[in-house]
Amino acid sequence: MNKKYLSKTMAALMLCTSFASFANADKPTVKIYATGGTIAGSSESNMDTTDYKAGKIGVDLLISAVPELKDFAHVIGEQIANTDSNNINQNILLKLSKAINLQLADAKTSGVVVTHGTDTLEETAFFLDLTVKSDKPVVIVGAMRPATAISADGGMNLLEAVRLASDDDAKHRGAMVVLNDRIGSAFYTTKTNSTMLDTFKATEQGYLGAFLSGEPHFYYEPTKPVDKPYFDISHVKQLPKVKILYSYQDQDPALLHAAIKDGAKGIVIAGTGNGSLSDVMLEAVKETMDKGIPVVRSTRTGNGFVTPKQEGIGSGVYNPQKAKVLLSLALAHGDNLKTIRNYFEN
Repeated sequence: MNKKYLSKTMAALMLCTSFASFANADKPTVKIYATGGTIAGSSESNMDTTDYKAGKIGVDLLISAVPELKDFAHVIGEQIANTDSNNINQNILLKLSKAINLQLADAKTSGVVVTHGTDTLEETAFFLDLTVKSDKPVVIVGAMRPATAISADGGMNLLEAVRLASDDDAKHRGAMVVLNDRIGSAFYTTKTNSTMLDTFKATEQGYLGAFLSGEPHFYYEPTKPVDKPYFDISHVKQLPKVKILYSYQDQDPALLHAAIKDGAKGIVIAGTGNGSLSDVMLEAVKETMDKGIPVVRSTRTGNGFVTPKQEGIGSGVYNPQKAKVLLSLALAHGDNLKTIRNYFEN
């Protein structure tokens, strides 16, 4: 090859690289932590929205599939896991939270995005809301349709999540959930429908904002949920085992006793109505509490406040799955029964 031509080509490439670096320097940096889920799912049929395989697409392909991301941020990615969200465990949660805390401590990072399966997305989002100490945005995003489906929602959801994570107005709002053009507080948002796109809601508390043509618009100034705790998990290697039991007519305490025998350090019960239980279960709860094992009484209704209890601990605003997350963090923190009660019933 002509040396003069090669020299000009190399100079042009260096100029392009320098220009790209300069352009990226002017844009906020957002890191995406990928864990798998439907947003990374695929199927042989583009009509399939229920029987696909979750966690089949890597973070690099997710990023490259939405080239518009680079218009708003310098995006980097890390694959924390690539699995169905029902396989997310405490090891992944602890690794993820620690990584995010370190990343957000970097002055060059504007915010982070976590891609996640929707089935347990609210639990991871809530866990991060209680364990990430930063004013910068943490955005958890997923999809209800796999990447291979007609009208797949993952691409737009990811674009909106990155835009939110790079937006100065998103600071001081805690962790947020983004799907279906909605911005929700991770503290309150829950999955309310098994298959429909508009599944993530906070029925009582509402949304923080919404997207219009991919641009975030907030309804309120930054605010913080009342009595939201923070837990430092930087040195936590394992979370204590907490079990969730479901309440029903003619329930007996056999599963409660079995959970304790299996090593549970705390129990959450999805009770009926306002955390109601049968007389025989109330007696078992009292005995369990007397042994120093906290029992939190939530509700299976999917919504509402569970008031303070004499037998056990009323869950307050926390549904069973979020009560489990909070209780496990409190136990890992070494809190006593009185302190734990205050987290829920305050």
